[in-house]
Amino acid sequence: MMEEKILNIINNHNKALTYEEILEKLTDEEIPYLPETLSKLIRDLKVRLTNKGKYAKFDDKSQKIGTFVANRRGFGFVIIDGEEKDYYISNDNVSGAINGDEVVIKVLDEGRHEAAVLRVNQRNLNNMLVGEFYKKDDKNFLRLDDDKLNIIVEIPEEDAKGAVPGHKVVVKVENKIEKSNYYQGKIIRILGHKDDPGVDILSIAARYQINDVFSEDVITELKNIPDEVSKSELKGRRDLTNEVIFTIDGDDTKDIDDAISIKKLDNGNYLLGVHIADVSHYVKEGTALGDEAYARGTSSYLANTVIPMLPHQLSNGICSLNPNVIRLTLSCVMEIDDKGKLIDSEIFESYIKSRKQMTYKNVNKILNENVIPEGYEEFVSDLRLMAELSKIIRKHKLEKGYIDFDVPEPKIITDENGKAIDIQKRVQDTGENLIEDFMIMANETVASTISYMDLPFIYRVHGLPDEEKIRSFLSFINILGYKVNANLKNITPKTIQNILSQLKDKKEYNVLSSMLLRSMQKAVYDSVNIGHFGLASKFYTHFTSPIRRFPDLTVHRLLRTYLFNHNIDNQTIDYYNSTLPEIAKHSSEREMAATQCERDVDDMKMAEYMEDHIGEVYKGIVSTVTNYGIYVELPNLVEGMIKIDELDDDYYFYDESTFSLVGKRSKKRYMLGQSIEIVVDSVIKDKGLINFRLYKGEKNGNIKQEGEV
Repeated sequence: MMEEKILNIINNHNKALTYEEILEKLTDEEIPYLPETLSKLIRDLKVRLTNKGKYAKFDDKSQKIGTFVANRRGFGFVIIDGEEKDYYISNDNVSGAINGDEVVIKVLDEGRHEAAVLRVNQRNLNNMLVGEFYKKDDKNFLRLDDDKLNIIVEIPEEDAKGAVPGHKVVVKVENKIEKSNYYQGKIIRILGHKDDPGVDILSIAARYQINDVFSEDVITELKNIPDEVSKSELKGRRDLTNEVIFTIDGDDTKDIDDAISIKKLDNGNYLLGVHIADVSHYVKEGTALGDEAYARGTSSYLANTVIPMLPHQLSNGICSLNPNVIRLTLSCVMEIDDKGKLIDSEIFESYIKSRKQMTYKNVNKILNENVIPEGYEEFVSDLRLMAELSKIIRKHKLEKGYIDFDVPEPKIITDENGKAIDIQKRVQDTGENLIEDFMIMANETVASTISYMDLPFIYRVHGLPDEEKIRSFLSFINILGYKVNANLKNITPKTIQNILSQLKDKKEYNVLSSMLLRSMQKAVYDSVNIGHFGLASKFYTHFTSPIRRFPDLTVHRLLRTYLFNHNIDNQTIDYYNSTLPEIAKHSSEREMAATQCERDVDDMKMAEYMEDHIGEVYKGIVSTVTNYGIYVELPNLVEGMIKIDELDDDYYFYDESTFSLVGKRSKKRYMLGQSIEIVVDSVIKDKGLINFRLYKGEKNGNIKQEGEV
């Protein structure tokens, strides 16, 4: 109200007003709020302060407010809410802004989207920072892991907590020294020495507020969690212990939250059972365990390290569907016809005893090679029936428009000390596809069940792609010489599916599919259902992983409330209508943090691995071209950069029309998808940076072939 009144006073006058003139139009109660209100209006670019110290309507459309995103090379970009493109800020125009600041910019070139920072409106500095403790001139300092933050943090001796140089620490920033980029902080936690095994991963996790230790309150509550399921807990649940139910996971999986079963019915349909660990039975709302699960949002899988959402006593113990022990579950049993369509379903509380903990590797031996590992003999017919159903479901998904980007992902192999010793592509074979198909089917079934009841719920949603971004992508591949037919007047999942199928045989397919994926919206959690574009699903949720994802745990709580306890009164509905939006928003934020953390750890471990390969020669493919260099991806998915000044045979400039670097004299061109031979030049492990240089036929050059590293 106060802001609106001041704006009306200023905007309704043709001349700038003095402070006193504005003051005259306010009541005695409003006057104390005037200085703060005027300052905010100026910050928000709604009012301007003239050279004569008067206040006037803001009318400079070249000035905008946004968030500054720094690059470690010194330049940055400013993101403006509601605008598609970001503004480039050169090193000379940063004006002291640091990563995350809210800034006011002045647009210098609208066509090239270039701007300069005029001032920092608000410093959005996270008060928990991670870095290396060091001493200089008898003072204690923090060498920040995030070199985008151009600040200096000093740590008073009384707040050093006994840290010694080389310790990686978490520091709470407390005071800013006036008119400087100096801050004071105190050490909250010592993660360990930078050379200790695992500290490199913990340091990255701490940057994203991913905590590897649980609070004392959580530890206390764990004392009341049983190690075995008691008979009293089975009351009211359906006994499935006589059913043939088993799990399929990776070789090293310890938190097993999904099991499956199958039967062929007399009518020719399939009866598929998906049985999920009933974590909500143990992790209740309003408890320390429940609050901690909410705060974490998700488990984080960081190379050889897992930082779980729930303590191991739960995630690997009573909640994990380990073989030959009774476990509490929520079951989704679906009748599916020979076209892959859902005919009927039932969701209920149950308890199971898994017959076997299977691995993808062994399941794939049976389904792909007809080789039966020891101990799998009695399950072969069920597995083959599952593979049969999986193919039917997958075909039906593809007919609906399910988009398979088929983007390869790296798997970091480490030794006992956590050092990266190999990098492999993650396998997505018959067994992996089978589990994916069944889990998607269960998630869709649960989501549609509650949606048709018109009750508050949490969905996994994926919005329509932006038409302009898809057009830009098609224009780009046209520059590469590829003609792709696509109807963009009505973009559907089949539109994207069709684009990918036309690119499937191109040598740059992996790079192009990754680019197309990045042009899509991100899937998030929401209490409002808009469907899932990428899966071509009208109703979708996450129900199948409550050990490692908080939204799944929330879905289980909702199922218990609505379906099992039949509690759908107005008070319950009002409660969930008010709480689910925030749960969805927070869960999406924690998922994004975990995803970025996982990427940073992969980058760091890839750099660590390549430290042992400096000087070696590889064949790769140009994956990105920028105005400061080119990125080259190797067959094992390692990506490194050749800086533009390393291309010393000519002066190269960035040609925006063809997204390539072009030699001014030679006209030599470096473009996306181009095959290239490189030498591993240098590595900065802590930053996850790998530098390449062009291979120029040096003697003793041993070129690694496709797949070799």
